[in-house]
Order: sequence, then structure tokens, then C-alpha cells
Amino acid sequence: QVQLVESGGGLVQAGGFLRLSCAASGRTFSGYTMGWFRQAPGKEREFVASISWFDSSADYTDSVKGRFTISRDNAKNTVYLQMNSLKPEDTAVYYCASQWRGWKMNSPAQYDYWGQGTQVTVSS
Repeated sequence: QVQLVESGGGLVQAGGFLRLSCAASGRTFSGYTMGWFRQAPGKEREFVASISWFDSSADYTDSVKGRFTISRDNAKNTVYLQMNSLKPEDTAVYYCASQWRGWKMNSPAQYDYWGQGTQVTVSS
């Protein structure tokens, strides 16, 4: 069982930045592919970014490429999402997810464990 706890959300003006963190329980964090998803009101949960357990390679949805960076610190059991140049359309609840030794993980259905979410609101 893995428990995930997100933090770092908040209210920011367009063009600003936030850094989300997701702390994971357990001693095998390095074996989990980690993902960030978001869900805006009335919309489906969508993929934002993932980072591989194997080589820390990252994958992003097109709308955040060049603005968001996912990273991980296996010593701290934590994954981060640095979000720069935020836009109002980035407003959503952001969720952290994990999957043991996942590969090409860009669908919510591929992940077994989820955090409770953190709200990000970008004002125009």
C-alpha cells in the first residue's frame, strides 16, 4: 500500500509559478513511476506529466511542455511538479499518482495509487 500526499497548491496570477510536491510512504519509492494529473470542474481527469522509475525520463502533455517540469528525489520519497508561466486554463485540482514499475504511463487507469489532490487556481 502506498499513500500519497500532495502539497503546494494555491492561488497565483497568470504568469506566476508554483511548485507542487507529492510525498509517498513506503521504502520502495524508487520502483514507482510517478504521475501528475489534473481535473477541472466538469472535465475528465487528464494527464499532465510522468517520470519513470527506471531512468527518471519524463513525459508531458503538449499543453504544459516548456512550462512544467517533473522531477523526483528518491531519497526523500518525493516527486515535484514545477509549474512556470501559469495560465488560467491550468486551474484544476492536481493529483499525484504512482504505479509500480510502470511504463509509458499517461492514462489514469494505469495507476493504482492516488493522492487526495491539491487545488491550483490561476487568476487572469
